[in-house]
Amino acid sequence: MDSPHKLLDGPMDGLEADGRLRLPPNVTTLMAEDLRAGLVLAADHEAAILIDASETISIGQAALQLLIAAKLEADRMTIPFEIENAQEPLVKRIEALGLAETLGLTGKGEEVQ
Repeated sequence: MDSPHKLLDGPMDGLEADGRLRLPPNVTTLMAEDLRAGLVLAADHEAAILIDASETISIGQAALQLLIAAKLEADRMTIPFEIENAQEPLVKRIEALGLAETLGLTGKGEEVQ
């Protein structure tokens, strides 16, 4: 039986062929280890770290810390890092924590339909 706290069911679930990591609607702290694994796989593509947050409305502290670490690693590797299609609730949470600029989400946020 799969855990409801899994981000990735298998080593490549949630990771697109182009290295884009797709986040679930709620990224809890319990998913942090799976997120870390997904970010490592995304960084292995070395072209960019792209994160599809089109379904994500909430994110836990540990997951945010991992995204910041991935952004810093992308900067070190001189590859693009982008959180794509971020919805307004996610952007507002990240802005409230003062992390929007760090994660490249300043002025972004699509309204949830």
